[in-house]
Amino acid sequence: MSDESAEPTLTATDAAGLTDAASALRTGDRDPLAYVDGLVDRAEAVEPTVRALVAESDRRERVTAAAAALRDRYPDPNDRPPLYGVPVGVKDIFHVDGFPTRAGSELPIAELTGAEAGVVSALRDAGAIVLGKTVTTEFAHFEPGPTRNPHDPDRTPGGSSSGSAAAVAAGETPLALGSQTIGSVIRPAAFCGIVGFKPSYGRVPIDGVIPLAESVDHVGAFARDVADVRAAAPVLCETWEPVETPDEPVLGVPGDPYLAQASTVGRERFDAQVDTLERAGYEVRRADPFEDIDALNERHERLVAAEAALAHAEWFRDYEDRYAEGTAELVREGRSVGVGKLADARASRRDLRARLADVMNEEGIDVWLSPSAPGPAPAGIGDTGDPVMNLPWTHAGVPAISLPGDRADGLPVGLQCATAFGDDERLLAWAESLAAVLADAR
Repeated sequence: MSDESAEPTLTATDAAGLTDAASALRTGDRDPLAYVDGLVDRAEAVEPTVRALVAESDRRERVTAAAAALRDRYPDPNDRPPLYGVPVGVKDIFHVDGFPTRAGSELPIAELTGAEAGVVSALRDAGAIVLGKTVTTEFAHFEPGPTRNPHDPDRTPGGSSSGSAAAVAAGETPLALGSQTIGSVIRPAAFCGIVGFKPSYGRVPIDGVIPLAESVDHVGAFARDVADVRAAAPVLCETWEPVETPDEPVLGVPGDPYLAQASTVGRERFDAQVDTLERAGYEVRRADPFEDIDALNERHERLVAAEAALAHAEWFRDYEDRYAEGTAELVREGRSVGVGKLADARASRRDLRARLADVMNEEGIDVWLSPSAPGPAPAGIGDTGDPVMNLPWTHAGVPAISLPGDRADGLPVGLQCATAFGDDERLLAWAESLAAVLADAR
């Protein structure tokens, strides 16, 4: 085991990066057993404070055995798959063979069993090793778990993919899976100062994932930087088509009714990030793709509640007393949503997606810029923060990514980038260039 100081730094070092690690593991310049052993050392050092991983008694033995099996299976570097030996954290609403699924809840584990999620199987087929399950809020809603923000343990890491974001930010794993139904990838990525990617709706299959609201549930991922996300995306996303570096995008900024939802400091940092990109030569155009942001927010919240009530109908009937009050209230609220209102909310997704496309075509916009969250991570861990800045992009199902953009009072503040539905490949290519400009300005 490697030496760790009594008070380790809680945020990640460059050693946690996926791209460099994957390359070294495939070529044989880095031994997979030594690599995973080092990450378990790291987890043991920071977990008493960060608490990003679901506890395991035999983590080291399990991941070491998995790494040894991979080394035996792929003795020839030329045959090694793209993520050979790369550990991944998996949010505990994903079923993973060999692991119980608790979903951050008090329900009996036997009730929450299921076949392994397709995206987890795809990662394993690509050579990845499951480092462990990561902490989630209860059923990926708002009831927080014990995870803390590596930048300030007295602040939230965000939710619901709190453990996945914190584990990457703390250097415990180079890659982690999350999910987003409102803002559960983009917001925690911003709070934790890393990259979070939410692909277009349906681009990553959601089979084997406990649903919250299937019409808007997305699988996403966290990594240190955009290059690392790009390395994982062909494994995560179906029918991935690598693109050549596209032309410099025209950037769009939504109208004030949407941006007014950010805090004062969040809006100030967002405006500064936009100014940085303009000074770097990017063209920025203002347009308003959201006709009534308050009504849109209400439709999405109604949709989530109604579909959560449907997904949890049997469990809630049998185990209502084991649900946290916030989750129980969501289910009860959803029961009151009529069929017509639910149909309208589902149709609203397609309408908004079409409107976004129309405005982008009319205004010549390639990438929308917006705050990843209303501001930096709030104090305390009893509240995971407000996902309102992420809601419309999730409702439309368009791809979005959070880039580490700036700091406010020493805390990370992210920049959210979104583009047209299905244009995930170009979004990541553009995001890498945008992130480089923001990094140079920090």
